Amino acid sequence: MLAGPSGSGKSRLADRLRRAHGWPVVRLDDFYKDADAPGLPVSAELGMIDWDHPDSWDEDAAIVALRTLLTTGTAAMPVYDISVSRAVGQHTITALPDDLVIAEGIFAAEAIPALRAAGLLHSAWCIRHHRLKTFFLRLARDLKERRKPPLTLVRRGLVLMRDEPRVVARHEALGARCATPTRAERELSGA
Repeated sequence: MLAGPSGSGKSRLADRLRRAHGWPVVRLDDFYKDADAPGLPVSAELGMIDWDHPDSWDEDAAIVALRTLLTTGTAAMPVYDISVSRAVGQHTITALPDDLVIAEGIFAAEAIPALRAAGLLHSAWCIRHHRLKTFFLRLARDLKERRKPPLTLVRRGLVLMRDEPRVVARHEALGARCATPTRAERELSGA
């Protein structure tokens, strides 16, 4: 599991591990709920859906998909388009018996207890940098991908930067070990 604040480098690390070892990657952010799903959390500070709250994510569906992949070697995964805030398709991921399956996303830590209890967890990491670096990495990515309007991205980024220590502490409490992307990559590559 590669958890960590938004923009910390989880996806880039997962892609490097996939290229280096051929390990399958599950993008847990594809399990966001659609924007019209009932009961989505709203940020009082930003006046919009709080996509950084775990209740905006379908944890049960993500755990079922991971369990299916890890026990059968194949699973259907959603494809989520952040710019329209909804799933737009599906794809299949396969894993060989000896593969490490890399699951990454901002809510990855939420799945740690269930996967550990099922005996399916190899390790869990909270990928992080200094929060100012994470702010700029996230902003550059989000602007490049045109995820939301620029002012929304800046306002959201400032809130996330302020809340980052709380996010990291929660991921650690759920069982993730903090590391930079470089350190986590080095340790996972030696696994």
